[in-house]
Amino acid sequence: MTSSPLTRAGTRVPSAVLVAVGLAAGFAVAQGTGVRALGGAVFALGGLGAAWLWVRHRSWAVALGLGALYIGAFVLAHVLALGVGLASWLAVSLVTIAAAGVTYAVADRPRAGELPR
Repeated sequence: MTSSPLTRAGTRVPSAVLVAVGLAAGFAVAQGTGVRALGGAVFALGGLGAAWLWVRHRSWAVALGLGALYIGAFVLAHVLALGVGLASWLAVSLVTIAAAGVTYAVADRPRAGELPR
């Protein structure tokens, strides 16, 4: 019995992708459907999935810090759009890029001497 190349390579979804999807797709769903709670559910699922990876591959301390960053990015997008007056998609894009970048640097980037997961 052989395994697929993806299984052998040990691929996984980086938590930074879940952060980006949670923020951007959550906004898109809320805006597209007009149901903010549905967008919030997408946001929550992205965050919970990422948090599970952070705890599993790093630590609770990393998960708490990045979780605060994730929620802070959500709040900052609202501040930038409603308070500062940026276009909604621009605000969401800026915080998504920043949060996903920090998440990659802290949780997903392989460390020196560490085998890729």
